[in-house]
Amino acid sequence: MKNIILKVNGMTCSACSNGLEKFLNKKNGIINANVNLVMSNVSINYDEKILNLEKIEKYISQSGFESAGIFKTITAEKENKINKKKIIIFSLLVIILLYFSMGHMIKFIDIITINPNENPITYSMLLLFLTILFLSFGFDILKSGYKNLIHKMPNMDTLVSIGVISSFLYSLYGMYRIFNGDYYFVNNLYFESSCIVIYFVKLGRYLDSINKDKTKEAIKKFVEITPEFAVIEVENKEKKITLDEIKKGNILICKPGEKIAVDGEIIEGKSHLDESFITGESKPVLKQKGNKVIAGSLNYDGYLKYKAEKIGKESTISQIVKIVLESSNAKMPIASLADKISSYFVPIIFVISVITLILYLLLGSDFSSALLTFITILVIACPCSLGLATPLAIVVSEGVCIKNGILIRKGVVLEKASKIKTIVFDKTGTLTYGKLKISKIYNYSNISNDKLLQIIASIESLSTHPISNAFLDYINQRKIKKLKVSNFKNVQGYGVLGNVDNHKYILCNGKYLIENSILNMHKDDEQKLLSNKNSIIYVIKDKNIIALIGVNDIIRNNAKEVIEKLNKNNIETIMLTGDNEEVANKIGEELKIQKIFSNILPVQKADVITNLKKKNKIVMMCGDGINDSPALKKSDIGVSFESATDIAIDSSDVILMKNDLSSILKLINISKETVRIIKQNLFWAFFYNILMIPIAAGVLKPMGISLNPILASIAMTLSSFIVILNSLRLRKK
Repeated sequence: MKNIILKVNGMTCSACSNGLEKFLNKKNGIINANVNLVMSNVSINYDEKILNLEKIEKYISQSGFESAGIFKTITAEKENKINKKKIIIFSLLVIILLYFSMGHMIKFIDIITINPNENPITYSMLLLFLTILFLSFGFDILKSGYKNLIHKMPNMDTLVSIGVISSFLYSLYGMYRIFNGDYYFVNNLYFESSCIVIYFVKLGRYLDSINKDKTKEAIKKFVEITPEFAVIEVENKEKKITLDEIKKGNILICKPGEKIAVDGEIIEGKSHLDESFITGESKPVLKQKGNKVIAGSLNYDGYLKYKAEKIGKESTISQIVKIVLESSNAKMPIASLADKISSYFVPIIFVISVITLILYLLLGSDFSSALLTFITILVIACPCSLGLATPLAIVVSEGVCIKNGILIRKGVVLEKASKIKTIVFDKTGTLTYGKLKISKIYNYSNISNDKLLQIIASIESLSTHPISNAFLDYINQRKIKKLKVSNFKNVQGYGVLGNVDNHKYILCNGKYLIENSILNMHKDDEQKLLSNKNSIIYVIKDKNIIALIGVNDIIRNNAKEVIEKLNKNNIETIMLTGDNEEVANKIGEELKIQKIFSNILPVQKADVITNLKKKNKIVMMCGDGINDSPALKKSDIGVSFESATDIAIDSSDVILMKNDLSSILKLINISKETVRIIKQNLFWAFFYNILMIPIAAGVLKPMGISLNPILASIAMTLSSFIVILNSLRLRKK
């Protein structure tokens, strides 16, 4: 399976995006297609053995839209500048049009040559000329409406096109009657209705495009964060090159005030770097030889040389942008109602408008009044606001999440997080920093402590478990060399083993002793370590315990505060750990965690999650290690830190770039606010159509309340604008 994100032109409403999505999902070779109306793109998972880019683009063309190729960047449309000029020009033409068509009604300066009663032929020809200009201005609407009707996917453009063309053709018929001497028809010309409807639809889309660009600002900053050029060292000389010219292994130079060009590792120098665009942490971070650097980081005060490691699509920035784009294309469950209604909406509105037209004629209305009502219903019911209600709020909230150092990999998280009732935490590296230190050694062998720790550190160096760092730090500080290890094995959930100097050593937990019937003769020392909240590593040689080593960890600064707030919000907190019961209980009691599971194997962690979900609970799992990955996968929302292992990150739905537990509270709050805004948007979209369609049909005419196509087009534009402004409120919150 392969994934591709394509830019799509021609989508204007939810009927467009839903129609394209359904069309693509029916095609052989396409596993899944998700269309994003706000971003104007489509994310497609497909079988590369059956399809290629050319065939997929052909499908998009067949559906009535246009593929603009791979979606590469998130930038403001260049067309906006051109559209702005056109809007200004046609705004002036609208004033002229209204003057020509209605000026005589309110006693403007009378120009005899355009007075409809004095010169109906000249008047009608002038209106026809202006209308042709407006039809050319809105040709994209008419073309889209026709194409989507032909492909049996009627959309907003179809409704507008039918209304505009109906009004235009009836006015042409009126001109024919005028040219044949029936000057009464000069009062039944509706050229201006066609023009005004097109104008307000185009104006609405122009305003939409400006506001949509605002929703993408946070994401756009990631695209623009890297510099255009970099300085490379070639034969001890500096050379300025573009980012595309950089290759892996190149030595790059970054001076104070400049930005890091690509992800890499510092080989010379030290400096404070601003990585706030990734971590959300405003305080500069000191980086020196051996530290990793991220593309886009600002160098404050030092001269750095670094080796290029990740370039192009492999870079952190590119990966984040890819994740965000894929996430914004994912459908939230709450959007399913809007999508379902939109698919039936346009055909239903067309049927309602036709029935209304027929009823008006049967009840004795003249054809011009019936036609105006027909056009008004088509225009007022355009589902723009319905199509923007959900995707716009998602894009805005994802931008808010990015600013807070929260990277969401699946759009569904933004809805699910608001419903979380249970959060399960791993202990080491999640509730604690995972920076274990050796606190006590009970050595029962004839090997010196330094030699014993050298052996242990050499074996642990091949492990990715946080506990290994305690031993590595010990030998690194004392500049003790690692020994050669053979037959290394990671016994998941129990410990590690390996051969050093032809002896087999097992570094394990208490559960391993029990399951392998190894006698523990050192219960008193074990109890002393446990009473001081130590995790214990049992060192076994030749089936005998030769040492007990106590290591302890530091609880994260804000862990207690976060757990307290979760408990107050009636969110159940659970801790899972492979550590022994006594240590787990002491930490759990200190943090006031509600439930504690100790001596848990990785598979058992996943089982706990499964059992919680069976109770119809929506479960979030927070972990950072390889042993947490099964549980992260099983949970409704898997959360890991940016500093977590690659497997844990790959298994997660959310990555906390600040490595801060308080980001979980922010995620839940953002989710609740996003769902609230979406519900408001959907309510407004549905309420608007439910309210306005009967008014457009003339139900309130006996009370003196009615609409015409011009007012309908203005109301349609305002409804979309309200949804946009409501979604943008998320940025302030």
